[in-house]
Amino acid sequence: MTGEIEGGARVVITNVRPRLECGRYRVKAIEGDLLDVTADIVRDGPDLLQASLRYGSPSGEWADAPMSHLGNDGWMGRFRPETPGIWHYTVQAWTDHFATWRRDLGKRVDAGQTVDLELQEGALLLEKRLVLVPKEERRVIQAAIEVLRAPGKSDGWDAPRVTAAVDESVAAIMAGHPDRTEAATFEPVLGLNVERVRARFGAWYEFFPRSTGTSTEHGTFATAAEHLTAIAGMGFDVVYLPPIHPIGRTHRKGKNNALEAGPDDVGSPWAIGSEEGGHTDVDPKLGTIEDFDLFVERAGQEGLEVALDFAIQCSPDHPWATEHPEWFHHRPDGTIKYAENTPKKYQDIYPINFSTEDADGLWNELKRVLEFWISHGVEIFRVDNPHTKSFAFWEWVIDEIRAEHPNVIFLAEAFTRPKVMGMLAKLGFSQSYTYFTWRNTKYELVEYLNELVHTDMALYFRPNFFTNTQDILHEYLQHGGAPAFKIRLVLAALLSPSYGIYSGFELFERVPLHEGSEEYLHSEKYELRPRDLGGPDTLIPYIKLVNEVRRQLAAAARLTNLRWHDVDNEAVVAWSKTAPEEQSLLVVLNLNPFGREEATLHLDLDALGADVEQPFEVYDVVKDTTYTWSGHSQYVALDSPDEPAHIFLVKV
Repeated sequence: MTGEIEGGARVVITNVRPRLECGRYRVKAIEGDLLDVTADIVRDGPDLLQASLRYGSPSGEWADAPMSHLGNDGWMGRFRPETPGIWHYTVQAWTDHFATWRRDLGKRVDAGQTVDLELQEGALLLEKRLVLVPKEERRVIQAAIEVLRAPGKSDGWDAPRVTAAVDESVAAIMAGHPDRTEAATFEPVLGLNVERVRARFGAWYEFFPRSTGTSTEHGTFATAAEHLTAIAGMGFDVVYLPPIHPIGRTHRKGKNNALEAGPDDVGSPWAIGSEEGGHTDVDPKLGTIEDFDLFVERAGQEGLEVALDFAIQCSPDHPWATEHPEWFHHRPDGTIKYAENTPKKYQDIYPINFSTEDADGLWNELKRVLEFWISHGVEIFRVDNPHTKSFAFWEWVIDEIRAEHPNVIFLAEAFTRPKVMGMLAKLGFSQSYTYFTWRNTKYELVEYLNELVHTDMALYFRPNFFTNTQDILHEYLQHGGAPAFKIRLVLAALLSPSYGIYSGFELFERVPLHEGSEEYLHSEKYELRPRDLGGPDTLIPYIKLVNEVRRQLAAAARLTNLRWHDVDNEAVVAWSKTAPEEQSLLVVLNLNPFGREEATLHLDLDALGADVEQPFEVYDVVKDTTYTWSGHSQYVALDSPDEPAHIFLVKV
């Protein structure tokens, strides 16, 4: 049986980039950045092509950007998404009949042929295009048609008819108003998640408001607000608060995660919910929702944003446990299952059952929780263990929230398998916790950063390098002393555009629960830990200096501009970051916290924009000293107990 034959497409568009998994997931971008889009475009035969990058804003308005031929059938165009939201883009290409005619005409003229008929063909092409040309330019095309059709000489470049045929103004008008009736358009149209700058760049500080009182007096939003000036003074952009909701009493944990709590134990903030409320309520010991609003307002006055923990789990005392038992897992005897991470048991927490038959009710309630806190000035959420919740839920709720609140940022706290972490990023999480905490050697750091920077991960995975968390105190910090804290700070803050510290880092807190544990002794998750930030033994001036460098240099706000420089010592690592028309950042760091390391640094001068024939200056912001260097190779020596880092501004 023979089907009806159609002409088929003459132009084929393939290999459009950037693209994730054939367009199933959106790549990420930041408002105001240029997005380069490339494609391979081919056509049967020798005819010339024209191509356009089509892009649509969140409001649904579409525009075109011209694409340039790169050679070997490759094309490139770019556009600048100016506002947060979901953008779209695709590539459209068509046969440029006029440019093809003009090219072939030139070949015939060069060969000395008479081109009378070819000029008549050109007139027909121009005439057909008249309807697409604006009125003010139409007279130019009409005049050219008349000359092409006029009698007279039709061979040689001096013939007026030939001159009119190749007139640049005519060619520009025709290129600007193409006939796309036979155009091919790449499908599917590709999506682009465009977010505000904070989704890529920011310094985070985590602290517990309840610890801003005394060892016996519970802190409040008011006492926590008094700490904001000091946090802002260190150069942070975001203050992240663990859950601030009422804490359950049933199976409340005691100090150091003890199974039995004393009458004065405050419990884990992640055991959310009590008779005093749930996810849209605040712990009365912290204050009222009005007090929280004042805290957010005070943070804004200090130039800080507030990030809240979004933990989808409940205490046995949470109102949902009685109002919506269908949202939880049940044992054969009908009781609700508590959380387990075998062999660990968390009797104070009920996990949510995302396989519930009331998925519609559950999903919309969780969305309502987010909308509640957004209405109170929160636009950043650190999501607790998102990998243990429904992927479909995250894709839905992030899109739903961003459709109404495009400035909202989601940070995924998921220390799990790499592909699961990658999936969460693809589903829409703005940023992700990473394996940085466990990457301490030169080999580990270079390998991990190269994966983040030089693979497709750069299209969708934005790292946030936390030096420590309330759950993670790495042995490098436990045993390395104050130099280790400096080293990890420099790595986190100057490798990644987003990084964070958990309070106590600036005071060198490093005592584990026991040898081999990454848990803190007297963990703040279970008790109050007031701190004096005004003492003499502190990293605060160093943190402030590093954050000043981050804010001073636009290069520090990006990840993909990272370049490594060779060093002939495995204990010393060097990297640079550059941005157009500003000083480059060059960091040389001793990873050995215990002693002195010497090395020869072999610079990639091209990456720094330096000339091998000319001396250049490097200013060490730590030592407040300027050096004049010349050539690729430089001797460096860093004694970590004194100072482990050179943080250079390169002047070329």
